[in-house]
Amino acid sequence: MTEHTHPLTIAIVGDVHDLWDANDELALKHLGVDLVLLVGDFGNESVEVVRSIAALDLPKATIFGNHDAWYSATDWGQKKCPYDRTKEDRVQQQIDLLESADVGYGKLDFPALGLSVVGGRPFSWGGSSWKNDAFYQKRYGVENFAQSTAKIVAAAQSTACDTVIFIGHCGPTGLGDRAEDPCGKDWKPIGGDHGDPDLAAAIAQTRSSKSIPLVAFGHMHHQLRHTKTELRKSLHVADGTVYLNAANVPRIIRTDDRCLRNFSLVTLHHGQVQQASLVWVADDFAIHSQSILYQPTHPELLANC
Repeated sequence: MTEHTHPLTIAIVGDVHDLWDANDELALKHLGVDLVLLVGDFGNESVEVVRSIAALDLPKATIFGNHDAWYSATDWGQKKCPYDRTKEDRVQQQIDLLESADVGYGKLDFPALGLSVVGGRPFSWGGSSWKNDAFYQKRYGVENFAQSTAKIVAAAQSTACDTVIFIGHCGPTGLGDRAEDPCGKDWKPIGGDHGDPDLAAAIAQTRSSKSIPLVAFGHMHHQLRHTKTELRKSLHVADGTVYLNAANVPRIIRTDDRCLRNFSLVTLHHGQVQQASLVWVADDFAIHSQSILYQPTHPELLANC
């Protein structure tokens, strides 16, 4: 397969939480992105938001977050459900709307871009204990972390491209156990790694056969609960892979005189990340502000690879 010779611009859309509108597509097109990765929490089973995202006319891959099964995955959520679950299955409606773009426990090949996207466990709540047994058994026939890991690995091994990007709603374990780390637990008791063990295991098992330049996720918001003096660390680099938490929430901020929306942007060239940044886009689709999160120490080496 021919390698993509030009730098790719990949947009990662963090937790949406109902903040998505038609201008998001216009902004992404104005930014000139080649691929959009959406890491879930579109809303509390917000079918109409998912319908709008499904209509996004750009190459995309998506995974569902815990809020996308808010009234279906847990007993307490079912008790609060505002609709009749015996007559309506909004989780399945969302899955049906996104069709092949939904890579939870699956993959999507982008041969024209020279890469494939593999999804971790959909609807993840994060953490080291297996949750929502009945939900995962019914929807995916999965009963534990080992079975979950096997499904992710199988998807990764079936990709058409050797360059693989993993996306999850929650990131993998192993990125630190401080409350401020990308998947750190920032509620009482403070501290602890709240990442997904099955995603971490799947990434480790895939490294021997695939190149993994990027792992993108959300779930753990940049604003911390236990302190307002700092933000969550949004990026981690290990073993040649950039791990990026894109959950800058709220992702759209409206005031009386303007509207700003954020995207995480990653530049990928020759199968390696050359830059990662967080951008805020204004009403005229110009970049209002940009925070550089990552640049390699010697970018000229990457350009000559």
